[in-house]
Amino acid sequence: MTQNGKISRSTLVLGGARSGKSEFAERLVLASGLTPVYIATSEVYDSEMAQRVETHKLRRGTAWKVIEVPIDLVGALNEIQAGQIVLIDCLTLWLSNIMLADHDVETEQINLLRAINDCQGQVVSVSNEVGMGIVPENRLGRRFRDAQGILNQQVAQISDLAIFVAAGLPLVLKGTLPKGLI
Repeated sequence: MTQNGKISRSTLVLGGARSGKSEFAERLVLASGLTPVYIATSEVYDSEMAQRVETHKLRRGTAWKVIEVPIDLVGALNEIQAGQIVLIDCLTLWLSNIMLADHDVETEQINLLRAINDCQGQVVSVSNEVGMGIVPENRLGRRFRDAQGILNQQVAQISDLAIFVAAGLPLVLKGTLPKGLI
């Protein structure tokens, strides 16, 4: 994960559901040679979500330190050390958790951006691109879609590298993709 010969401080990997974004982000992290840390933001409410989480765990294997934080992502990022590279999977679930817990979205987003910038290690964030589909029929859905779009823009702005993944293939939006990851 290099940008002009240096390790990128922050990378955003975007994509739709089942686009291959998480798997691509995992490969990107492992290719860095740094100590991988996985921050999982999901909460398991049903058997289908439990199966999704299990699929991610099996694919990753045991090389990763795992931190499960559905809401306190900022606190988890503050614990990351130099020499570590953290994969946040994913910002979409984190934002959903924030909204459902009735936290102030704007304040949480500001705090997250600051934590990404201040993180001692490198950060790779995975997020869903939710604005390419139909307009949600209810107010909460529209509020979430808008907040997610804004968060994605903000994280992309502070990132050295931004990648959109579709059908498992990366499209670089910003920065330079390291060789050998396609």
